[in-house]
Amino acid sequence: MSQGSPGDWAPLDPTAGPSAPPNPFVHELHLSRLQRVKFCLLGALLAPIRVLLAFIVLFLLWPFAWLQVVGLTEKQLQEPITGWRKTVCHNGVLGLSRLLFFLLGFLRIRVRGQRASRLQAPVLVAAPHSTFFDPIVLLPCDLPKVVSRAENLSVPVIGALLRFNQAILVSRHDPASRRRVVEEVRRRATSGGKWPQVLFFPEGTCSNKKALLKFKPGAFIAGVPVQPVLIRYPNSLDTTSWAWRGPGVLKVLWLTASQPCSIVDVEFLPVYHPSPEESRNPTLYANNVQRVMAQALGIPATECEFVGSLPVIVVGQLKVALEPQLWELGKVLRKAGLSPGHVDMGAEPGRSRMISQEEFARQLQLSDPQTVTGAFSYFQQDAQGLVDFRDVALALAALDGGRSLDELTRLAFEVSSRPSPSTTRSTGSCSAPTCAPPRNHRPQPPAALRLWPTGLCQRPSRRATKHLNLPSSPPACPVPQAHFCSCLIFLLLLFCFVLFF
Repeated sequence: MSQGSPGDWAPLDPTAGPSAPPNPFVHELHLSRLQRVKFCLLGALLAPIRVLLAFIVLFLLWPFAWLQVVGLTEKQLQEPITGWRKTVCHNGVLGLSRLLFFLLGFLRIRVRGQRASRLQAPVLVAAPHSTFFDPIVLLPCDLPKVVSRAENLSVPVIGALLRFNQAILVSRHDPASRRRVVEEVRRRATSGGKWPQVLFFPEGTCSNKKALLKFKPGAFIAGVPVQPVLIRYPNSLDTTSWAWRGPGVLKVLWLTASQPCSIVDVEFLPVYHPSPEESRNPTLYANNVQRVMAQALGIPATECEFVGSLPVIVVGQLKVALEPQLWELGKVLRKAGLSPGHVDMGAEPGRSRMISQEEFARQLQLSDPQTVTGAFSYFQQDAQGLVDFRDVALALAALDGGRSLDELTRLAFEVSSRPSPSTTRSTGSCSAPTCAPPRNHRPQPPAALRLWPTGLCQRPSRRATKHLNLPSSPPACPVPQAHFCSCLIFLLLLFCFVLFF
């Protein structure tokens, strides 16, 4: 970090850059008293009937799915199915699938735009992915092929539907599986219209529809034209969103089935033809398509994504957990109209400088008391209510984005090479800060690094979750696999719940 003066902070131009994007992994559903009464009545009368009928239709799908692949060898299944099997079974599954969603309350599917042919766009990319009801987009797309987990083949009914779909299967336990999936996607996408289109949900998980997550490059590796598909649920109450934090599976299903009518809008955007550079760089291709879809939706395109089972976002050169102190501090400073520049460390490397809340506000030129209190609270305070300015400076360096992860890590250890006086303890006859550590002493990272405990994009340990104020076992995140059948699994679970209740 270059040396400078605290006065180098300057107010942000409101048009200079976008404001902090909303948290796309949190969905809060607030119901009024009247809405609660409505859902209690309709949930007791309408939802069980709908779910029971949908469960019956689910099992009616199995004979058509089984009939299409019965008697075919694995080699024959490597080619598109044609003839009477294609005609009878495809139309049967398509009709019953529409009936299933109709019974769940999706009475209208409004389609805008024109779906491209398989020659014009071998790949379809759908977003935002917000719920396990999103497979409804398969219906106006004429049941394209999907990507699913290989483990789903062993699930009753679901496995038959995946075989019927000739889905591209990926195994999490086989390291070579991803490479084979990439080759299979490229083979089908470049077959010259021989194979039906392949549908991807490039975000890779569910969000709350308020922002687009970072697109994964899998759908863009083939370098062929893609057609973006937008999914909207223009209902007065958002009961369909299934985010990382919010209503669970049963509640989302129960609330949606209790609605008198749910509407889905599916919009086909013009085919996106990649440039030569985008064809060679799938990540660039994915980012550009994400921006096009975000602009059409009127929502921001973000760098948020899931790493393991934890949502993360890019802050400067770091990937940090979406809800730790560093992320919240950045939102507070942006709201105050400030941008980090050159900040004086206030002390030589290894030397602590404890500051009060008043000095903290003066150094950062913050005048609003509420903003000062909020920003100051993100740093660890000692018994006198003081914070180490080194922690503040390192956090600002990360938010400024001018240094790489290696540079920030090196800087953190340089400025914290000596423990602060407030944390120095007397052991035996030696109490100086430079005293040699005990024999079994394990060096700890600087306190400032705890502002971004997931900076290395690893699943947080039990100790790290304590700093993040997260549960020791984070809830399983929604995964985008078995899109064609994922909602059917949840219908089965809810039916068992209603049956035994």
